[in-house]
Amino acid sequence: MTDPAAAPGSAQQKIDTSVPHSARIWNYWLGGKDNYPVDEEAGDAYTAVFPGIVSIARSSRAFLKRNITYLAGEQGIRQFLDIGTGLPTADNTHQVAQRIAPEARIVYVDNDPMVLAHARALLYSTPEGATAYVDANVLEPDRILEAAGQTLDFTRPTALILSNILGHIADYDQARSIVIRLMAALPSGSYLSINDGSRGIDPDFEQAQDAYNESGAVPYNLRTVDEITTFFDGLELVDPGVVSVQLWRPDAASPEPVTIAEHGGLARKP
Repeated sequence: MTDPAAAPGSAQQKIDTSVPHSARIWNYWLGGKDNYPVDEEAGDAYTAVFPGIVSIARSSRAFLKRNITYLAGEQGIRQFLDIGTGLPTADNTHQVAQRIAPEARIVYVDNDPMVLAHARALLYSTPEGATAYVDANVLEPDRILEAAGQTLDFTRPTALILSNILGHIADYDQARSIVIRLMAALPSGSYLSINDGSRGIDPDFEQAQDAYNESGAVPYNLRTVDEITTFFDGLELVDPGVVSVQLWRPDAASPEPVTIAEHGGLARKP
């Protein structure tokens, strides 16, 4: 998850290593190395209250991988617009999609300077496909669409990925309007993938997140399962619908899935 609060062109700003940042903390929980001591301290403080956040972070990543595998493998989707990319780790969107379909085209969108630096260095495409990075804010859907349109053909079905990004938009109606605007630009047969932290499932998670939000960091807003489900209004949900991410089409070889406070779904635009 990545903060959308900075102004347009924020990738030109200096990386502030004195303040914890959600993308770097998330990277730390995923086992990555692209973080600073301040992020590790914040991450450890969070896990001291709620150790389950590590499982949420890793389950969220696995959910996204299964989504992309389904889209590229079973539905023939060859275009992906991934907003709120976060720091590159293993099994990024283009890696999963292009393993199945080397010709797949992927546009990543983020507005964090550290994410930008790593994306330019690490997010390489196959020769047959394309990978591009857009420095933009999730709060600017029209700007995102204009820039992404230089790589993606919006007359063809496209998968829109919003993984752990909508919680950074405090106003729920604003978040819904952004989803609606983005999906309106995509043709029939496109898909929407969303997963976010959920409220009403785990009080310890809510306590830890509320404390984090009050720490001075850019807040991340947990939402009810009903609120997350409403993001898919007007679309055709893929079975099993909006569920805790471990329960969404789990791999046969995975441990027994359990309900955690991270919900998501995948839906098709009719």
